[in-house]
Amino acid sequence: MINNDRGQSLITKYVWVIETIYRRRKISFKELNELWLRDDISRGVDIPKRTFDNWRYVIWDMFGISIINENRGEYRYYIENEEDISKNGLRSWLYNTFCVSNALANSQSIKDRIILEYVPSGQEYLQTIIEAMKENRVLNITHYNYWKDQEYNFDVQPYCVKLFRQRWYLIGLSTYTYFRKQGPRIYSLDRLRHVHVKDETFVMPKDWDAKVYFAGCYGIIASLNKQIKNIKLKVSAGQANYIRDFPLHESQEEIERNGEYSIFTHRICNLLCTNLF
Repeated sequence: MINNDRGQSLITKYVWVIETIYRRRKISFKELNELWLRDDISRGVDIPKRTFDNWRYVIWDMFGISIINENRGEYRYYIENEEDISKNGLRSWLYNTFCVSNALANSQSIKDRIILEYVPSGQEYLQTIIEAMKENRVLNITHYNYWKDQEYNFDVQPYCVKLFRQRWYLIGLSTYTYFRKQGPRIYSLDRLRHVHVKDETFVMPKDWDAKVYFAGCYGIIASLNKQIKNIKLKVSAGQANYIRDFPLHESQEEIERNGEYSIFTHRICNLLCTNLF
């Protein structure tokens, strides 16, 4: 018999627990188990209390989500740091990705009515690049230049990867002296024609931080010599609903709102102000 408590099946159960507790805000173990038994995921088998406690520890390690017991009254469980689920970051992205994956996996009967967007750049080279980043190994890449209609082969030190608008990008420092002096450069993974991990390693700069590098930037446009400015955007009341639900930038704040218009502020790099607004 196949062990159903391994691999993707087990991750599916973790996500089910997180989603169920997140939706209920607070729930006792008895109520959780009753909902579990109503779902096909349980296959009619209860959750042993010890198993559930083990899952809570793994959920913390995997997603950074803390499920704790209020230790009084009905002894209900709740997510201590539920605000983290809505924040940007790797763990939040993983959680949301798994949630969508679960929903799709459980919707095979209507799969022809679910239309997805193809992500062309993350399938062939992403895993290779991430493995190289873990060990700080130099990559030899062949990159296609649209403007010159040529391919260039060179070595690069992989600093980080970033997903933007369904495309993955590699941010790395070229080993060529000319480009090295200019700092990290950005390479779209869908323009890579070849990626090879070399035995050569490099030392990751202690003062380089991916979040700081992209602070105030929009998407993947970044610069070492940037000035961040406060930009105000005045929007009609009707249009403000769209911007409120789907912020233009992570720094967005709504500082004024009335029946006619809203004013939003954004901390944006000066290089982007004209292009973005």
